[in-house]
Amino acid sequence: MNINDRVEKYININEVVPRDGLQNESIILPTKDKIALINQLSYTGVKYIEITSFVNPRWIPSLADALEVAKGIERVPGVKYAALVPNLKGLERALKAEVDEVSIFLSASETHNKKNINKSINQTYPILREVAKEALAAGKTVRAYLSTVFGCPYEGSISVDQVVAISEILFDMGIRELSLGDTVGVAHPSQIEEVLEVLLNRFSAKGFAMHFHNTRGMAMANVLKSLDMGIVSFDSSLGGLGGCPYAPGASGNLATDDLLYMLHGMNIQTGIDDNRLVKVACYIQEKMNRKLPSHSLRSGC
Repeated sequence: MNINDRVEKYININEVVPRDGLQNESIILPTKDKIALINQLSYTGVKYIEITSFVNPRWIPSLADALEVAKGIERVPGVKYAALVPNLKGLERALKAEVDEVSIFLSASETHNKKNINKSINQTYPILREVAKEALAAGKTVRAYLSTVFGCPYEGSISVDQVVAISEILFDMGIRELSLGDTVGVAHPSQIEEVLEVLLNRFSAKGFAMHFHNTRGMAMANVLKSLDMGIVSFDSSLGGLGGCPYAPGASGNLATDDLLYMLHGMNIQTGIDDNRLVKVACYIQEKMNRKLPSHSLRSGC
């Protein structure tokens, strides 16, 4: 089936560089630079920015200034500003910061979940259910991340039945969208098709986003397969920044700038201005003081 026969002509890009892109970096970006990054992104046409994480600063020291960042940014109409929230304490801070959407998270792998959250999957459910309930009561939308869907650095393959069971529980919590994570970048197009075929027999394609890491250079091919399956929402990180501190081998995310080059070349619209976005990619590359993984930056800024 031709992609253009299956996918909508407008794709949602969820920009995660201020959170997922920076969380695993040895360089801690100053608060003012994080605010400047988000403010610049807000004027590129990006409609969704995950600005920070309200996890305990001991877990992610690079995002310890979450409240300051969230309070300091300019809010542009039409842009949704989201943050990662692990528990009710984190939700309290997120609500003070007036985020638009709360992102909850867990893993499809028991071992990775314990490494990442220090709890089993079953122990995690009640916490997430409380966060989702309180966030919805406060008038916020809720999104969920499911990590290691396509493979775990500790357990290897993950059963698609496990992914289905967790997805059902998360959707029952009232989440708007579930982001399926290839946390260590092991997935390939055939696997994407196999997993999505099962999931899309149970749930609507519009309830899912895809979150790819580019460890083995498969991220763009996996996007194409996801498009062909009817997925219209993708997480990406400007410049390809990113990684998971609790997943050995998790390299950079799918680069937003590279993703746009492909989508716009295919006449699939995102509402994002390529030129403005590349300028922001150059800004963050300069601030990180190293070459970033995205191909679009290889020719220079």
